[in-house]
This record gives sequence, C-alpha cells and structure tokens, in this order.
Amino acid sequence: MTTAAHHRIVLITGATKGIGLATAGELARAGHTVLIGARDPERGAAAAAGLTAQGLDARAVRLDVTDPATATAAAGLIAAEYGRLDTLVNNAGVARDWRRTPEELPVEAVRETYETNVFGVVTVTNALLPLLRESAAGLIGNVSSGLGSFSFLADPDSPVWEHATLLAYNSSKAALNALTLVYARALRDSGIKVSALEPGYCATDLNGHSGHSSAEEGGRRIARQLAEAAAGPTGAFFHPEGGRYAW
Repeated sequence: MTTAAHHRIVLITGATKGIGLATAGELARAGHTVLIGARDPERGAAAAAGLTAQGLDARAVRLDVTDPATATAAAGLIAAEYGRLDTLVNNAGVARDWRRTPEELPVEAVRETYETNVFGVVTVTNALLPLLRESAAGLIGNVSSGLGSFSFLADPDSPVWEHATLLAYNSSKAALNALTLVYARALRDSGIKVSALEPGYCATDLNGHSGHSSAEEGGRRIARQLAEAAAGPTGAFFHPEGGRYAW
C-alpha cells in the first residue's frame, strides 16, 4: 500500500475498458486515486463502480479527447476536488486501418485516427498541464506502440512486419512518439517527466482481439513502466518486455 507521501492522483483517458481499465485497476490496487476518463458518462460510471466495489479509490470523469470543452471541464473538476494531478496517462486510441492497405484507407479515416491518437493527446495534455505543475513529481505517460518506431518501420526482419503497412495507426503513433520527445524537452525544467509506454500486442477491441497478451497483462506492463518512468530520466520509450525501444 502506498503511504500518503506516495499517493498519486492519476487520470487515464479511454479507461472504460481494455488496457485503460486494466491500468486503472493496477494503479488503484497500488493505493492511488484513479480518475476514469470516459467519453460516455454511463460507461465511465460503470467502470468506476466496478473498481469501487473492490474497495478501490476510483471516480469517473467525462472526457472526450476530441472535444476540448470536456478537457477543460475535466481540468476544472480535478482542480476543485484535488488541487493537483500527479499522473496523466494518455491511453485513448483508435485504429481504423486494421487489415486495410494504405490505398484502401480513406483519408477521412486517417484524419479520424489523428484526431484521437495525436491531436487528442495535445488537447488533454495542455488542459491538464497547470494541474501537473501543482504536483511534486508530475508524470505524463503516452501509450504508444512499437509499430510507430522508425526502427521497426525500416526493419523487414521484424516479427511483426506484417503490420508495417498500417498507414494511419503506425504514423499516428510515430507522431505521438515525436510529441513525447517535444513535451519531454519543453517540460524538463519544470520537473514534469514525459515518456512513451508500450503495453504489448494485447487482445482488445482495437485489433479485433487478435493480440497475444490479455488487456490485464497490458495494464500490468503500463503500471510497471509508469513506475520506471517516474524513477528514471524523462523522454524514454519503454518496451513491453523490459528495457527501451529505439525511437
């Protein structure tokens, strides 16, 4: 159990199911207050209730990462209730090009992917930065993917090379990796650390449940990486099996 000095207020976007909810459970069981970011208030309330029924400290917060007004409202609620935010986990993500070639993918699907995976991260991060600055040790974890690593995209011998042509998803995660490094540099002097996290290839709605790991395993990995990110240098890209990715 955490001590009062180590208790953290954590907001996770897209946390009503899958890896986001699994991460919320891991962090709540570690003694932290977990805020369930949810586009749908009813689903958010149900997810939070499932955790509170286990005696955990969880609460739903309406937050659609593609709607700046909800990010501003969420920041206001957190400010009023807690006065700070210690950890922001930008977990919300979509994939609209699963098993579709680049030429088959409408440009509208690329835009939709970027709205959540890239622009949504900027929207939420900027809205919550004032509260992260109130933390003694602010931390931002961006849930990325090895599919967005340029070292992967250039490696035909990769074991997941079959996924190298996911135009919208892979390029959006590459952009997210760049955002991670930009924010890490910009916030270095503030003491807020920013890193990219990777849960592994987990079976979720995002990939039609084709992943090799469970969402619960992904949540455990994200929770572990957050602890490592808090203890280590800013600007890391964590590998699900331990160590770091090459960008």
